Amino acid sequence: MEVTMNQTEVQTPQKEDREDERTMSRSDSGSGEDSLDGLIRHKCPLTPSLSPRKRTTSQSKTEPPLLRTNKRTIYTAGRPPWYNVTGTTFKEAFVIGLCGGSASGKTTVANKIIEALDVPWVVLLSMDSFYKVLSKEEQELAAKNEYNFDHPDAFDFELLVTVLRKLKKGKSIKVPVYDFTSHCRRKEWKTIYGANVVIFEGILAFANKELLKLLDMKVFVDTDSDIRLVRRLKRDISERGRDIAGVIKQYNKYVKPAFEQYIEPTVQVADIVVPRGGENFVALDLIVQHVHSQLEKREITVRSALASAHQGQPLPKTLSVMESTPQVRGMHTIIRNKETNRDEFIFYSKRLMRLLIEHALSFLPLKPVSVETPQGTIYEGKRLSGKRITGVSILRAGETMEQALMAVCKDIRLGKILIQTNHDTGEPELHYLRLPKDISEDYVILMDSTVSTGAAALMAVRVLLDHDVQEDKIFLLSLLMAEMGVHSVAYAFPKVRIITTAVDKKVNDEFHIIPGIGNFGDRYFGTDAPSDWYESDEGMDY
Repeated sequence: MEVTMNQTEVQTPQKEDREDERTMSRSDSGSGEDSLDGLIRHKCPLTPSLSPRKRTTSQSKTEPPLLRTNKRTIYTAGRPPWYNVTGTTFKEAFVIGLCGGSASGKTTVANKIIEALDVPWVVLLSMDSFYKVLSKEEQELAAKNEYNFDHPDAFDFELLVTVLRKLKKGKSIKVPVYDFTSHCRRKEWKTIYGANVVIFEGILAFANKELLKLLDMKVFVDTDSDIRLVRRLKRDISERGRDIAGVIKQYNKYVKPAFEQYIEPTVQVADIVVPRGGENFVALDLIVQHVHSQLEKREITVRSALASAHQGQPLPKTLSVMESTPQVRGMHTIIRNKETNRDEFIFYSKRLMRLLIEHALSFLPLKPVSVETPQGTIYEGKRLSGKRITGVSILRAGETMEQALMAVCKDIRLGKILIQTNHDTGEPELHYLRLPKDISEDYVILMDSTVSTGAAALMAVRVLLDHDVQEDKIFLLSLLMAEMGVHSVAYAFPKVRIITTAVDKKVNDEFHIIPGIGNFGDRYFGTDAPSDWYESDEGMDY
């Protein structure tokens, strides 16, 4: 059903934009002197940007809001679970498609929706990233304004559909970066991951049947053709160094006919038509309200479900517990003792970590290899059967195991995942991740100090799988685990190898391991968290 919204005069001050390499571009269309005067006179929740329009890029907003204190950084927003207790993706990203003519204000609308949604992990995917690579002859035509960039044949729809489908399913994707000067793709592609909401914008966003199937909401931005022409003149002259005659020639020969033939007719499939783009605050509010309602329907609880599952089941075969030698049991006695001072706690924790990692490495697949000794004889030995090993720590306490790993594995690559518990919901939330390139080809040692319900470990494994790491190449290492956490991980991911120094049977009502080890992170780093501050599974024996 088509709904056309009219403009409202409600306005508020503009929010400050925060740009860095991990946040999405805030490039909008200029709104002119009249809009500037109106901005000064009125206050509005959705304010048109005053900066000149820039070329849209596909990027992801993964920087969470945060608060800083003298002792620590508290991340205040994160991505809640997008999978169920079986580890499979439960909810797909909500995809908003924005279509409209060139310079109609699609990017402005996209950014206003992002600002008003105020949710983390929003991705802006631009169709401009998916132009086909031009041949030498086509590049010469483009230099003379003789190439039609507004025709469907100019876009790589096959790649676009593949990328958007994977992003909707929660997978990590790589997006090409198109160079509009050389009309080719750059060598470095942009990696995007973790979308709760995807905003996909482009002049031909509704022109492909497979694309339409992926869109949960279709918005057509309708702007007067004269305004679009003026915006295009400003953009192409100021940003691309083109002359007025060339821009007008291209507009009349390609842009205007393409709009009338391919773009304007697709308004029929739109759910909402937004006249005047980013200045139509009523339409934007309607879109935001609908998206919020859809996100609420997709909420899922994981930790409470894990707590009630798998009770009384035998421990899985994928679990390996280090032999409880007198030495190991003695070290556990020291670090479990609440009277142990911090220096001794760190010293014996590090000893256990080193033993744990050495034990874990014995499970890596090895292949036979022959080497010649200094005496000139042949020794039949073993070597890692694989490309390399990568270590990934679940912050913050999992990071304490990195030093032991680096001491055992020379030149190992490291990644980090920050998972914290939401104070209100009790659910784990993904706040930040930094993974090495091409991790999909590696054996991954996932490190967490303690695992209770397994909620954080489950999320971390899901993140690795979303980055195409093979399940049987993931090794979850922890100093201490509860049986509940072992079952949770093994049930969801039966091929993941689980390795620990000890397994405790019980978890109390607050999801703490009993008898447990206490708050490993606070004991190791010498910090005392107030009772209303929450860490991930690793910090609080969760």
